[in-house]
Amino acid sequence: MMPDDIKHILAPRVPAASLDYCADLWHQFPFNFKVTRKRKTKLGDYRYHKLENSHTITVNRDLNIYNFLLTYVHEVAHLVVRKRHGGRVSPHGIEWKRAFQDLMRPLMNSDVFPEDILSPLQKYMSNPKATSYTDPLLSRAFRNYDATPQRPIFLADLAIGHQFEINGRKFKKLKNNRTRAVCRDLRNGKNYLISKMAEVSYLGEGDPSADQPIDKPKKMLGI
Repeated sequence: MMPDDIKHILAPRVPAASLDYCADLWHQFPFNFKVTRKRKTKLGDYRYHKLENSHTITVNRDLNIYNFLLTYVHEVAHLVVRKRHGGRVSPHGIEWKRAFQDLMRPLMNSDVFPEDILSPLQKYMSNPKATSYTDPLLSRAFRNYDATPQRPIFLADLAIGHQFEINGRKFKKLKNNRTRAVCRDLRNGKNYLISKMAEVSYLGEGDPSADQPIDKPKKMLGI
């Protein structure tokens, strides 16, 4: 990837006032960059390729410019942590939080973000989490700038006991963990961990009398 390529890719996808800074991050920490299709369980991704000693960052193409920017810097922070600490630290631990905060600091102004995003963003950045969707105020502010007016329903939006469908399978939400929820497959009765960022179709409230003890989830469901 050449220097002009990264600007060409980013120009329509991030606020104009942030374009040079985003390109500078690529110059400082070179990586392969791809804009991908919408993914239901994540907004972006960082991968380190050990054999090639290379880094790849992807960001979903459907994000508005402010969410795209935050996700882009979020993933660059993972790269910075990999360079500083290798794979010896937690993916979203204190090292990542500090790197993310440092990289975002030059962007935290009204030239880059509108005021209705900047205020909840400042609160979120005081202790950033693995995904911005865990912050309802920030998520609501981002949605004001989405191209599609109808907001999707995420697993995080559902209450305990609600039933939902995803990828043709029906589940009941049983318990919230930090980034995933324990959900029971209504067909086979087994429990699974599903990302709370997963986009789902709401089916209604379940029958509490049918609840069983929450067994240890069988596996993490990659959907």
